[in-house]
Amino acid sequence: MKPAFKSQRIITKVLAFGAATACVLTFGATGAMASPASPDTSFPGAVPSWAQPANDAGAAAAGASVEGKMYLPLRDRPGAEALARSVSTPGHRDYQNWLSPAQWIARFSPTQGDYDAVVNHLKSRGLAITGTPDSRQYVVFRGTVDQLNSAFETRLRNYSFEGTTLVGPSDAPSLPAAISAKVAGLMVDQGSLMTRPNSVRPGDGLPEPVRAAAPQARAAVPKAGNAATTAACSSYYGQNTTAIPEAYGKTTAPTFICGYTPGQIQSAYGRDALAKSLAAGKHGTVPDGRGQTVAIIGAYASPTMLADVNAYSQRYGLPGMDAASYREIVPSPAEFMDQALCRFPSGWQGEQALDVDAVHGTAPGATILYVGGFNCGGGLDIAMSKILDNKLATIVSNSYGNVGEALPADSIAGAVNLHLQAAGEGIGLYFSSGDNGDQAANLGYASPDFPASSPWVTAVGGTSLAVDKKGAYQFETGWGGILDRIVDGAYTAPLPGNVYGGGAGGGVSGVFAQPDYQKGVVPASLAKGMRVAPDISSLADPYTGYVVGLSPITDNATLATGPFMTQTVGGTSLAAPLSAGQMAVAQQVSGETLGFANPAIYAAYKQQPRVFNDVVPQKTQPVLAYTSARSGSQYLLSMDHDTSLATAKKYDAVTGVGSMSYRFALALNRHGRH
Repeated sequence: MKPAFKSQRIITKVLAFGAATACVLTFGATGAMASPASPDTSFPGAVPSWAQPANDAGAAAAGASVEGKMYLPLRDRPGAEALARSVSTPGHRDYQNWLSPAQWIARFSPTQGDYDAVVNHLKSRGLAITGTPDSRQYVVFRGTVDQLNSAFETRLRNYSFEGTTLVGPSDAPSLPAAISAKVAGLMVDQGSLMTRPNSVRPGDGLPEPVRAAAPQARAAVPKAGNAATTAACSSYYGQNTTAIPEAYGKTTAPTFICGYTPGQIQSAYGRDALAKSLAAGKHGTVPDGRGQTVAIIGAYASPTMLADVNAYSQRYGLPGMDAASYREIVPSPAEFMDQALCRFPSGWQGEQALDVDAVHGTAPGATILYVGGFNCGGGLDIAMSKILDNKLATIVSNSYGNVGEALPADSIAGAVNLHLQAAGEGIGLYFSSGDNGDQAANLGYASPDFPASSPWVTAVGGTSLAVDKKGAYQFETGWGGILDRIVDGAYTAPLPGNVYGGGAGGGVSGVFAQPDYQKGVVPASLAKGMRVAPDISSLADPYTGYVVGLSPITDNATLATGPFMTQTVGGTSLAAPLSAGQMAVAQQVSGETLGFANPAIYAAYKQQPRVFNDVVPQKTQPVLAYTSARSGSQYLLSMDHDTSLATAKKYDAVTGVGSMSYRFALALNRHGRH
């Protein structure tokens, strides 16, 4: 498939982990931060790859409000990389010798004088300042199209991208020389507002009537008695089966999962076995994550989250939460911005509920801190900085991402600086790998999603999970589903079908060089010298999904909500908080903080490859029968079909080194002691 747009051609450095020198390659606008190429003050790295004449949709409205970000350089970026690497690598003499936030900021952040000069310059051009982190790494600001055109000597226009109209610069913006000397990068486009939750529900993407505003309840799944015509969902894998037209040598198929409960996930991933092991060793610790804080980042905030998690906990046998165990740092509704482009608070509420329920379900004793952004762009950065600048948690779950790496170079590198700060302070960032496979259908070329593709975060891919009647782990496959509709006893397309039901993101980065920790684990034939995502994985398939509870927002203007309900959700948005919760238990039991986990993950893989679940292709094609809750239509879901990405023995670009479990997480921390 030919690319839908051409990349801007600029020379950038590939950001590397552990390389003595960075590789110099020709990339599009998704490369590393591009400093002004000459004494003039233009910033070519601020032009997004989608801002091309072929996508031009006309002049932007003069009075339209657009968010921007200005990135300042770290004072010693090589030193920040060296610190992040040394404190995160088991066996290094500086392993776990992290800096405090104050120490990191004093050593690496821009000076207060430079920061004040940049802020004052933006104010002098009439721009509103909406975000200033304590680390001084960037400034979030807003202005009208006319104001931004004047302030940065550029021309903002409308562009069509991913079915949305976005404002972006048609040529490189610029700054006066006196200010540009203090600036490393610039963003004056709406591309970051394409950041989306990586969550999926059964039936999403099917060519059927549009879902109603309120989420569909689990109870809405048809329960007709004729299994040959209606596939009732199953509480565990294989509970119900139904007749199907012959497929892969079979004429019956197990039905899709109604939604695994917290108890089933704990049992399948080994928490019960861990508890028995600790009791046998007279350890005296209940493995529930107590003493640990897991932070969750998202846009906006649910008005009913604490009440909802308590209703959920009562229903599924979890301990209740209170103002001490569940905390929020969120903007007021009056501060919410860019709601339409970000898909409104109701579009993010389900993500918040999923993340909270997944962490609480895997680490019932852990404290949860939700930090909400005022939008899905600069607001998420400010939320991240609030955590990093005060070390409010050592585990941070991030269930959102961009469309591949199709962001301006300056935006990518500015975000990576935050990842370096987290690693240097001993904070582990877990990012969902995405729900659209290799993204080729959206971009015209294969690409992993950013931020998961950053070499300084842990990318969490997705699996389909089979749990038996007793809660035991049966098998996992890579998450990637293709559906074939059944009409009048026959399939409407050749197997496996013609409707992509979502799949874990992953693949080879076009931006980042291969980090040292992946060498010798990721096949060279796959990596070709570049970073490959994901690193680990967990349950993500919505057809073997997780039950989530919420009181859905029914009016985005007033944030009025409906009654509490449950629904089944998947996506790598589920995989990330499940992994974060298990890591909280590992830190509790081991008494150690892991920080940036990837070097320890790959080191553990090399020495103890059986401590995780190696997700490999099944000997026979796994399938599920699915009945649409909206239309009653019947489908056969063929599993482990994830675009060009494929599961394989050992490392693969769907599940990484394997799926996370309590056994695996604990082994990571024990390995880190050496």
